Formats: sequence, C-alpha cells, structure tokens
Amino acid sequence: MLKDKVVASLGQKSLLMPTWIKAALAANDRLKLYLSILQSAEQHAHSPSAPNMDWSRELAKLGLHEEKWLQGVVKSAYFDDDSLVFPEQPQLLLALSEDINVMARPMCDESSEQLNTLLERREYWLNQIKQNAESEGISSAFLRSLTHGDRKAGDSFHLFVMDLHKELNSLSSEIATETIDGAHVWQIDSADQTYIKAFMRGLHRTAPLKFSHPGLDTAVTRDGDRLLIQNDIGTNDVHVLVIEVLPESIQLTYSDLHKGRFNFFKQLLEDIGFSWHVFEPKTSDGLNAGKPYHLGNATLNGDREVLLAGLEALAAQIVFVIDWNRARKRLEKFIAKSQVQELLRHAAKEQFGHMGWLMAGGEQLIYKAMQDVDNEAFRVGDRLDDVLGESAASNYLAELLRMASVMLQQKQPQALIADEARILLARILRNRTFEFDLLAEHAAYCHALAFSLCDTFDAGNRIPLEQMQQQVNRAKKWERQADHQLMEARVRAERQERWGPVLGILDKADDIADALEEAMFTYSLSLVPPLTGLPAPVLDYARQLANTTLAAIQDQIKAIEIARHLSDNANDLDSDQFLQTIWRMLRAERICDDLSRQARVEIIRHLHASAASLMIANELVNALEKASDHLLAAGYALRQLVLTKTGVK
Repeated sequence: MLKDKVVASLGQKSLLMPTWIKAALAANDRLKLYLSILQSAEQHAHSPSAPNMDWSRELAKLGLHEEKWLQGVVKSAYFDDDSLVFPEQPQLLLALSEDINVMARPMCDESSEQLNTLLERREYWLNQIKQNAESEGISSAFLRSLTHGDRKAGDSFHLFVMDLHKELNSLSSEIATETIDGAHVWQIDSADQTYIKAFMRGLHRTAPLKFSHPGLDTAVTRDGDRLLIQNDIGTNDVHVLVIEVLPESIQLTYSDLHKGRFNFFKQLLEDIGFSWHVFEPKTSDGLNAGKPYHLGNATLNGDREVLLAGLEALAAQIVFVIDWNRARKRLEKFIAKSQVQELLRHAAKEQFGHMGWLMAGGEQLIYKAMQDVDNEAFRVGDRLDDVLGESAASNYLAELLRMASVMLQQKQPQALIADEARILLARILRNRTFEFDLLAEHAAYCHALAFSLCDTFDAGNRIPLEQMQQQVNRAKKWERQADHQLMEARVRAERQERWGPVLGILDKADDIADALEEAMFTYSLSLVPPLTGLPAPVLDYARQLANTTLAAIQDQIKAIEIARHLSDNANDLDSDQFLQTIWRMLRAERICDDLSRQARVEIIRHLHASAASLMIANELVNALEKASDHLLAAGYALRQLVLTKTGVK
C-alpha cells in the first residue's frame, strides 16, 4: 500500500505529481529490465546450451534483488511448439501490468488528444496482458508485440513504454522543483516561503528526536488560494498528514490506523489552539486492506502571525507520533494504560519524546535494570508499578525516557544508558515509599470516619433520621474502601515477603475503620423510634471519645509521613518527632480508657430504666474504645517497621 493513495483519497492530488513522476520513472526502468529478461529467456529457449547472462547487478540496482522468481525466468524458459513457457509467467505479466499503470498514472488527470491516446493504448495493453495471462506460455506473436522496437512493424508494448517515458520527461520539465529548508516545493508564490520556513523551523526543532527512524519528509505546492503541505510521518500506509494554509486559517487533515494515536495527536494540537472535527472511522478501497481508519480535520483561525506560529508549533509535534503505538504497547508492560497515555503526553510536552528510549533498548532496558538491581524487590512476572507504586513507576519511566533521549543525542553508548537506567532504579528503590502510600490512604479513610462521627455527635439528637442514614451509608462505603487497601497488601505480601510488615500494620489499622463504622451504625439505632437519642451527659462522653480518637488518627497520619522519609541516616530531630507522635497515640489510648469508664457511669445513671438505650450506649462506647485500642496496636507496629528500616533491632 502506498501513501499516495491515501493522499489522493483525501482530495490533494496536486501534492502527488512529483512523487508520481518519480515512481513512474522507476517503473520505466523496471519495465525495460523485464522486457530484456524476457528477450534473454527467448534466446535461452532457442539455445539452451549457450551461456546465460547474469542479471544480479541490474536487479540489485533497481531494488529487485529479493525477487527470487526473476532469477529463474531465463534458466527455466523453453519452447512448447510456438509458445515460450516458463513457470514465472504469471508473476512477470503481473509486474508488467502494475508498472505500466504506475507509468501512466501522472497522465490520468491531464487532458489532451495526445495523452488520451496514450491512455487508450494503456487499456489495450492491459487487456492483452490479461488475456495472455490465462494461457500456458507466451505465443511468438505476442512475445514480439511485447518486445519489438520497430515502429514500422506497428505498435508494441516496448514502444508504448518509450512513448510514456518521453511524456514523463516533458511533465518533469514543467514541474520546477526546488528545496526550501529541506522541504521539496514546486509551483509556489514568493510569499509562501515565509510559511514554509515557519513549518520547517518547527519540524527541525524536534526532528532529531526521531533519530534514525524514517519519516518527516515534506512536500509543498500551491493550488489556487491554498498552500498545500504534506508530511510523510512514517511508514504506515494510512498515516498521513495534509495541511492547507489559507489566507486566514490552517486546515489540517489527519488519518491514522490507531485510534489511540489519533486521539494523542488530536490532543497535542488542541493544546496549541487547533479545534477538531472528527469523522466516523473510514474505509477506502485498496487502503489498509479494507480495514477502517480514523480521519479528522483540525482548524486554526487567525491573522498572519497566528498562522506562522501555528505552523511552527504544529510541525514540532509531528515527530511525537512516529512509532507512538510501538512505544505505547511496550510501556503498558510496566504501568497502566491510562498512565502510559499521560507519560507519552508528558514526553511530548517536555520535548524529549519516546524514540530515544526505543532506540536504546525499550522494554529490555527496564527488564535488565529490574533483574540487576534487586532480586528481592523484583521477581519474574512483577510489573514495575506493583513494586514501585503507580506514581514512582511513572516518574521512573519519564526520567528514563528523558535520559535516553538526551544521551543518544549526545552520542553516548547504549551500555552507558543501561548503567544509568540501573542507577536510577536503584535510587528509587532505596527511597521507595509505596508501602506508606497504602498506609496513608487507609489512615485517610479512618480520619474521614472519625471526623464524620465528631460531626454527628455535635449535631446530637437533633439530626434527622434520614440524614443519619446517609451518614451510616457513607461510613460503610469508607470502611469498604479501607478494606481494599488491606486486601491489596495481602495480595502483595503473598508475592513478596517485604510487604509482610505493612500487611501487619494494615491488619491492625483496618480494625480501627471497622470499629468507627460500627460506632456510627450503633449511634443511628438510638434515633430509631420510639427511641429519641442518648442523654446529653452520655453523648458528651461519646463526643470526647470521638474527638480524642480523631486527634490520635491525625497523629497516626503524621507518624506515617515522618516514617516515609526516615532511613538509616535519619537525623535525631526526625526520629524524636516520630517517637513523640507515637507517644501521643499511646496517651490517647489511656485517655479513652478513662473516658469510657466515666461514660459507663453516666450510662447506668441515665439509662438504667431502658434496656434498649443502655445496650446501644454501652456498645457505642465499647466501639469507640476499641478504635483507640487498635490505634495503639497499629502505632506499635509502625514503630517496629521504622526501627527495622533505620537499622535499629
């Protein structure tokens, strides 16, 4: 599949003429070689013992050295009565048909008596070849009509090729092609040069980021009031970008096989001011094997200065879609799909891209670093985000992409890039805090539960039953979300021993969430008719218990954040702050013990006559006391983790 078919399907054939002429001249060279080989096959069939000419050099010169069937045409040819027979006949006749179409293509949109005659001759020879393709062997008469060059003997395929070649040379002379800053241009106005240079300035700014990958060739021509720019993004047949520069706008047509890459490029252009109209996925005969591809138009309106800036910014984005899908697939082995998309956008925005990483080894660069850095941290089948955490893994990959791009541009050896990848990963592993992310998130849910309890007790018995039920439902939701942190730690601990201490802390901390959620539900029962709530003295002690527990949870969050940054070289101030915070959690548990005893005195004093209210109040106080007990256990477990982390046994 050729890109020019896509450009033609987008209605921009004026961009294609130089490309078509170039392809037609190459087809002319191939056709002449095919006819020469055919004549040589005829000679071999007449004199099998005569030496055969070696066509290897000619085939290599025209890029046909891998077409092994051409090598066998001469050697296998023989006559069967009046027909030249060789097994490669179908391939050779097909090649003649395809290349005569390529040669005649530049004349298809022209209109003159001479050109119409050439196109009529093309149809004649295509029909002749098709009829003979169904025969076994090539008759002597048809063979002569293909190869002779005597005009007195009538028309021949060879003469038709010669006439097409003459017309191509005439068309070539009419298209005066020049180069402006690397763009191939023809039939432009002098005022167009400023726009072309703006586009090429942006292209050259980021073009080094593709390294040795093909692509970014630019063709420019004028068609009426439109300046047309085509950029060859890469090798995919439907990956095409055509730009129309009008007096007050830039109109861009972009097609892409991959929806993800289409949306990626769409967002890049939206960020620099383009608006889009996206069509339904499109199919075209002969394109992309009939599969749908994605197509859209982007527009930027403005005066001359806006358009010049837009062209430069647009051109600078193109390099970031080259091999984008290959990078996406490989990065998804390490982080989630949504994070890969964000990572590639970041790499484009910061203008280091992804090609350097691919050129430096891609995923193998990371696998080798994971293998060499820490056998305990990484095991076979581990994903990078499972070990480092989503944020740390994304940050590592972003820095690795940047580093690979910079070092390759500096001509640094790939072995040095691999060393840097290992050093970078080792540094992140030493400072990893993913375990503390889980602890902090779980503590945040506990904090939300305790804070909600305090609000509820402040509202007291005045809170409507419907609103109270909403509080209960929300507390249950938070408790379940806290459970998910525990379950995630269990899964990780099954795979890696280092998660064992974290699991121990979360196992105790999850009891805090359970107790607080139970306290919310229990208090809601006191508002269910015929009950009307709890006596003010009992409710006041419940409020004090909840406030003390909330303060202790706030200390737990602080302790987790201090522990996150403690290491074997932690200073005394950090260690003292951590231990003081743990001590306050211990003191809170003792305060809650005293409050719960005083609360029970008030419960007996005010609720001895109501068995239901007495039971509810007692269970409420018991749940709040349990929350403080579990807080203390979680604090001790966190303390032990920190002592181990800092090297204290």
